[in-house]
Amino acid sequence: MNIEKETIVTQALEAATTAVYAAGRIIRDKSSTVFRVDHKGAADLVTEVDLAAEKAVIAILSRAFPDHRIVGEESGPCAGESDYIWWIDPIDGTTNFVHGYPFYSVSVALEYRGEIIVGVVYDPTRNELFQAVKGRGTSLNGTSITVSAVEILNDSLLATGFPYDRGKREEALDNAARLLKLVQGVRRDGSAALDLAYVAAGRLDGFWEFGLKPWDTAAGRLLVEEAGGKTSDFQGDIFDIQGGAVIAANSCIHAELLDKLN
Repeated sequence: MNIEKETIVTQALEAATTAVYAAGRIIRDKSSTVFRVDHKGAADLVTEVDLAAEKAVIAILSRAFPDHRIVGEESGPCAGESDYIWWIDPIDGTTNFVHGYPFYSVSVALEYRGEIIVGVVYDPTRNELFQAVKGRGTSLNGTSITVSAVEILNDSLLATGFPYDRGKREEALDNAARLLKLVQGVRRDGSAALDLAYVAAGRLDGFWEFGLKPWDTAAGRLLVEEAGGKTSDFQGDIFDIQGGAVIAANSCIHAELLDKLN
């Protein structure tokens, strides 16, 4: 990295961290109150808390980087052009949040010319902050983390997710049923960003899901890769956050997981 980009990355990590903490405070404060819930789809929810958290994140990032583009799940893209794009998911796992199931996260990532260079995922229920910078590794609450060392799929614990489109869930169920016969367990907890963070931390050995959006995976992808893991699409090609389908795992089992999903 050149000096100018290095400075931007350092400042971006600081701003992203400030932003996810601010969103986390809003989420915690509102979690025990009555809040409005609307439907974007039959199984796709949005709450006034999502909107408030996203507004707080955008305010912090736009003050720090007024020339950057910002894309939030709820607000959509902002006008303007820039080589830098922020991807924001204010509550990844809104359905969990609505039901009081404590597995959801705030996800913020910075993309530069097609490459994710900063990724931050914050779990407000456990006060766990996952951070990654391109070329600098991944940390959890300031301590370096790496993916697991499990060598074979048979010994692995995996996670997956199901699409909001109920008509596409049969394929997801078929994949889960196939893997359940081969591994120690498959979890479905409902926050792709946090699932990817758990792969980075070695708590999960692998994760797969399709039907995802860029804000679901942008930060988590960098967390996994900087922790020594591997990501791809379902064809084994380089994972593109615009593509919607991801396989993430430690490098030992990634190829085997890819094979079983195909």
